[in-house]
Amino acid sequence: MAKVIVVGGGAAGLVAAWRAASQGHAVTLLEANGRLGVKLRISGGGKCNITHEGSPKALLAAFSTDQARFLRPSLHAFGNGAVLDLLRREGVETYTRENGRVFPLDRPGSAAAVVAAFETLVRRLGVDVRTGARVTALEARTTAPEGGPSRLAALRVGEARLEADHVILATGGASYPETGTRGEVLGWLRELGVPVKPWFPALAPIPLARPRPAWEGVALRNGELRLCAGPAGRRLAAFAGDVLFTRPGISGPAALELSQAVERARREGAAWLAHASLLEAPEAVDAALQAETHANPRLRAATWLQRRLPERLVEDLLAEAGIGRDLMLKDLSRGGRRTLVGLVTALPLGAPQPVPLARGEVAAGGVDLAAVDPRTMALRDWENLRVCGELLDLDGPVGGYNLQAAFSTGYAAGTI
Repeated sequence: MAKVIVVGGGAAGLVAAWRAASQGHAVTLLEANGRLGVKLRISGGGKCNITHEGSPKALLAAFSTDQARFLRPSLHAFGNGAVLDLLRREGVETYTRENGRVFPLDRPGSAAAVVAAFETLVRRLGVDVRTGARVTALEARTTAPEGGPSRLAALRVGEARLEADHVILATGGASYPETGTRGEVLGWLRELGVPVKPWFPALAPIPLARPRPAWEGVALRNGELRLCAGPAGRRLAAFAGDVLFTRPGISGPAALELSQAVERARREGAAWLAHASLLEAPEAVDAALQAETHANPRLRAATWLQRRLPERLVEDLLAEAGIGRDLMLKDLSRGGRRTLVGLVTALPLGAPQPVPLARGEVAAGGVDLAAVDPRTMALRDWENLRVCGELLDLDGPVGGYNLQAAFSTGYAAGTI
């Protein structure tokens, strides 16, 4: 029986602790917050998108090639079916939405029920759960056999020094620091010589240089968010999905998915955003506008636009375009007509502001995957140190993929 310390009581840490304890090891779970699973409790707005349906191959296709290759062993060992079976045995029933996302059955505190199930599992197996226990330093062995692996000698928790046969780091990334995921462990690992990649925002809302607070809550549907290298520049990336206006900018699935590309483009040069309709091509909209002008010349341009865009947007857009709200279609200039068509087919959102790392659902970056054994999550060249969950350089799309990666890598890390 080995002595195992798991640092971090989130999705990955809870599974790692459960798995290690189920193999008969003496496990201590350290959580900096006053309770377990703080970030898990707020995931999906408290509804908790546990995982995504589909085969391992389908889930892996959502990640980049390198990330998918790394995840393959752990996802096959502990996939979505295994996670859901485990939760079901603890009384958490789930359902799958049309888009493949899996949630607990809707009821108040759905996410809390998932956390409670995992907490029950670890406590039942005798895991020593310590909340309010923030690790403050990693202490490596000062001397090692020539050419031999490094070893973590101890952890510092306040004034206490804790030793273990195996240490599993599941401390999360750098998003939502109010949940305790401050990302400082990455710096400690770098100091120990572990290859790491800096934290980078991903799955985050996008602030705009020209925010629209009056549009807060308005959604743009049936289109794609496009990232270009300027107002008339080439397209850099695009993602189909809803966009939701917020006070500082935009959120919603399309914005979250595109946020990492937006921030990279912003840092490297010009970046420009537009929401393009997937239902109507510019030529078709122009033809429809001309037909409407001949059939109903006294129709107001504002009325025509309201039929195609959310009403709360129309007055501001017309004012910015210099088109009077009472202007009739018959009085539109050629330039005015082009403007209306452009608003419908590629609504300009403008330049982004810096994307906030702290507000991302996950953070890109973390421990370099090349430094980790994908079967065990053990750090190469270290004999007793493993990492899992968001601390790894893994960042999948919205839809339960990142939680599944946390569960799978946590299981692999806890298999000792």
